[in-house]
Amino acid sequence: MTHFYTKEQIFQITREQNVRFIRLQFTDLFGTIKNVEIPIRQLPKALENKMMFDGSSIEGFVRIEESDMYLYPDLDTFVIFPWTGEKGKVARFICDIYHPDGTPFEGDPRSNLKRLLKEMNDLGFTDFNVGPEPEFFLFKLNEKEEPTLELNDHGGYFDLAPTDLGENCRRDIVLELEEMGFDVEASHHEVAPGQHEIDFKYQNAVKSCDDIQTFKLIVKTIARKHGLHATFMPKPLFGINGSGMHCNLSLFKNGENTFFDKNGHLELSETARQFIAGILAHAPHFTAITNPTVNSYKRLVPGYEAPCYVAWSARNRSPLIRIPASRGLSTRVEVRSVDPSANPYLSMAVLLAAGLDGIKNKLIPPAPVDRNIYTMSKEERSENGIRDLPATLTDALDHLRKDEVIIQALGTHLFEHFLEAKEIEWDLFRTAVHPWEREQYLSQY
Repeated sequence: MTHFYTKEQIFQITREQNVRFIRLQFTDLFGTIKNVEIPIRQLPKALENKMMFDGSSIEGFVRIEESDMYLYPDLDTFVIFPWTGEKGKVARFICDIYHPDGTPFEGDPRSNLKRLLKEMNDLGFTDFNVGPEPEFFLFKLNEKEEPTLELNDHGGYFDLAPTDLGENCRRDIVLELEEMGFDVEASHHEVAPGQHEIDFKYQNAVKSCDDIQTFKLIVKTIARKHGLHATFMPKPLFGINGSGMHCNLSLFKNGENTFFDKNGHLELSETARQFIAGILAHAPHFTAITNPTVNSYKRLVPGYEAPCYVAWSARNRSPLIRIPASRGLSTRVEVRSVDPSANPYLSMAVLLAAGLDGIKNKLIPPAPVDRNIYTMSKEERSENGIRDLPATLTDALDHLRKDEVIIQALGTHLFEHFLEAKEIEWDLFRTAVHPWEREQYLSQY
């Protein structure tokens, strides 16, 4: 539930609830939450947008000679953390980042998404709604409270306690989420041992991305209270399913879902089909953003329910895009490749840009593929026009460089800094000697 606060209401709530500290949160280039914490007496200054921080200390932001940045709190993101309170409570705002001259910082992922939403508004759409489905693993902590590779349970899809030993932790996470205003729709054990999913109601894109970031913070905080480490790493263990973050997308115009047409094929509108075509056309090129780590590509392999082929269907779950059965206001496009290591603001920006490009250019999607693509031969996939997603981070970066639509969706600053950082990440991985290599070659050679 979104609350709309005035400054006066925030001052009153902080007094009544004994709030002692305020966290001014923002998200860096890689999707990591950062924050500046201030005592409550600095709240008036913060609400006047006068809190400054050193942008040069944040990777991917600015050079040292351009370091002064200002945090503009979004009043509607004000929330008090439920787990604080012994010596006074802690509240937070999510902030946009601005230059000293009052212009939005082009390297701020949240502000960049707002820029894309304005372009969407210019096309006549009023809302881009996103329903995320982030998955995570729970691992046990050792006696030093460090993460181990020992899973908390050996349950499977929709299992219950005692098989699902993460049930109590997951329930506490849901309670905390609801106390902070989340509209939780479902929570359950996922396919892999130790893997969990909590789904919350769709929101407009910015609010949904804010929710994803808050969700990650809550999951990690509550898991640690249960002696567990929660990770959103896409593929922490070999041989089992990885974690995805399926994104359910829809475009609204004045409260009406533009993806629904009761007379259309599959009850999908022309707008929905064009949006699908745009996503499919740009999928290999935005994958570096939606799957941004070396580890992401260990998940995107056949056999583990993660999509690695560019296709769509209303029936099966092997393609990149699935159209869930619900219609009317719930008509949506589910993009299944995104993983939870992605920066949500950047991911939604490139997905929106890809879909809008399909609408602007009236692209026509290929025929849906209702067969299990994993069982198709390479020749069969080629005959059906099914392309592969990039197989490695470096392949994905090569595709990203070639797509002006996706580059423009990021803007020059974010694109160049992202590309530079990920090239370094790939090179570090490429030149490292991994345990698998020693197991295979040390004795043999």
